[in-house]
Amino acid sequence: MSQFKVRYEPPRGYPLGTNLTFKICANLIIPIFNLFMSRDWKGAENIPAQGRVIVASNHMSYLDVLVFTHFLYRNGRAPRYLGKSGVFKVPIIGKIILAAGQVPVERESSDAKKAVDHARIILEQGHMLGVYPEGTLTRDPDMWPMVAKTGCARLALLTNTPVIPIAQWGSQLVVPNYTKKLSLFPRKTIIIRAGKPVDLSKWYGKSDDPQALIEATAAIMRAITDLLEEIRGQKRPQVIFDPHTSELPRTGNFKKKRA
Repeated sequence: MSQFKVRYEPPRGYPLGTNLTFKICANLIIPIFNLFMSRDWKGAENIPAQGRVIVASNHMSYLDVLVFTHFLYRNGRAPRYLGKSGVFKVPIIGKIILAAGQVPVERESSDAKKAVDHARIILEQGHMLGVYPEGTLTRDPDMWPMVAKTGCARLALLTNTPVIPIAQWGSQLVVPNYTKKLSLFPRKTIIIRAGKPVDLSKWYGKSDDPQALIEATAAIMRAITDLLEEIRGQKRPQVIFDPHTSELPRTGNFKKKRA
C-alpha cells in the first residue's frame, strides 16, 4: 500500500469534503447523469450537514457508487470510500480517484484488516464514509440485499458513529448487475431513499462481540431493506441470500466466469 499516497485532510469546502479533483469530476459527470437519468430522491433531511457519519447502501450495479455519490454530493456532502486497490492501479483513473480523496485497500487478504484503520482515521477527521455492507454486488437473483459482512457494524460501534441507511433502485437498469453494458434508452429513473440513523444503542461497547456484530449488521441491513421494499412495493424473500453458504465465489464476477 506504500505505493499510494493516501490523504487524510479534514473535510472542507462545499459540498463538505470536496476538493479540486472531486469538484472537477462532479462537474463533468453530473450533467451526463442529468441527461440520461431522472431522479426520484427522498430523505435528504436525514443526511447530516457535518460531522462523521457512515452512509450504508445496497449494491446492485457497477454504476451504484457514482449514483450514490451524486445523491450525497447534491445534498451537501462529498463522501469517502474504501476501494479495492486494483482500481487505483488503473492508469489515469486510479490517480484521479486517489486525488479525490478515496482510499485503496486490499480485499480478502491479511492487509484487509488495515481497512478499519483507514476508516477510523477518515471518520475521526469528520468525513462521511460511504459503505456497501455486502462487500460486493448482490448475488441475489431478484436484486435483494444479501446477508452482509460485519465490517460496517464493527466500525460504527468502535467509533460510536451513526449509520444512515440508504436504498437505491434503477442503476441496475442502466448498467445491469455484473455487466459493464450501458442501457441509456429509454431514460431511466434512479430512485433513492435515505432513512433515519439505525438504532445501534443495544450493541454499544460490543465491537469485539461476534454475536453483537451479527445482530447489529442485521439491523443495518433490515433498515436498508425496509427502504427498498418501500421503493419496490414488494416484500423481501423470507430467506435472505447468504453468500457465506452459497456455492458462488465470494468475490469477482461469477457471471463472467460462468460464461
